[in-house]
Amino acid sequence: MSNANKNWTGNIQSVEQANQDMILKQLCHAFNTSPFFKFNHMQMRPVDGHIEAYVEMQPELVGNVAFQILHGGVAATLLDSLGGVVTMAKLYSQAKDDDLAETAKKAARVATVDMRVDYLAPGRGKFFTARAEILRLGRKGSTTRMTMINDEGKPIATAIASYAF
Repeated sequence: MSNANKNWTGNIQSVEQANQDMILKQLCHAFNTSPFFKFNHMQMRPVDGHIEAYVEMQPELVGNVAFQILHGGVAATLLDSLGGVVTMAKLYSQAKDDDLAETAKKAARVATVDMRVDYLAPGRGKFFTARAEILRLGRKGSTTRMTMINDEGKPIATAIASYAF
């Protein structure tokens, strides 16, 4: 596996050393160093044993200038990325030392197959957070549900996505 793939999937070497918190921190670090996500001010962070996505409202992320509303593409990107990172974390959390190399390959291959986004309210707020839950993890893919809320706790968007690996 290339160094780029190892870095993206957290460079986890053994399940013994890989407790859940370490897995989450390494995957968040890998996401947070991606040039695209840095450019768009998006972050992943471990919170209470889960990965949470976070983005602050920035002038360059506004889609509706008249009403200063977050662009829907920002919401979709953050939700999609969160679903993929949470899928990687779940793969690692279920790995055994004897299949860690195969797990790392799967994690590196996680790709969105299909995603549906429902925009529930205009993207108004100082910042937005999102959480995800794995609905199903199979041998070749996962189905994940994600929800984004604003700084007042109001649901802004929800998505369900399928990921292959």
